[in-house]
Amino acid sequence: MSDSQNSAGTPRFVNQLRVRPEVLRALPVGAAASWTVRVQAADAWDAVRVECAPESTVRDVKRVAMANLLPDVAETDAYLVKLRGAEVENEGVSLRSAGALDASTFFLTSRRRRPLK
Repeated sequence: MSDSQNSAGTPRFVNQLRVRPEVLRALPVGAAASWTVRVQAADAWDAVRVECAPESTVRDVKRVAMANLLPDVAETDAYLVKLRGAEVENEGVSLRSAGALDASTFFLTSRRRRPLK
């Protein structure tokens, strides 16, 4: 049983809730997947699961998720990453250093505010 599963061996609820069926990977070289995080994109109204390690960087998880959720966006810096409602200002830090845990949810949103119509 991995940390991403409950005692019954099934995936945690947060990793099943309205996500695409495929599981993406963002792992440092030689690291084993021990966490599964959820990444949600406001512009896509969709979410993906990303297998990673506590040592994976926020930037790597963002890059993998954006390639899948927002493939037409060329400039990843145009989007910010939020964890628990606050921007992760240094995307070069590890997930653990950013305060993430297994089954955390990251939120991708545009840095540029759009006017309401």
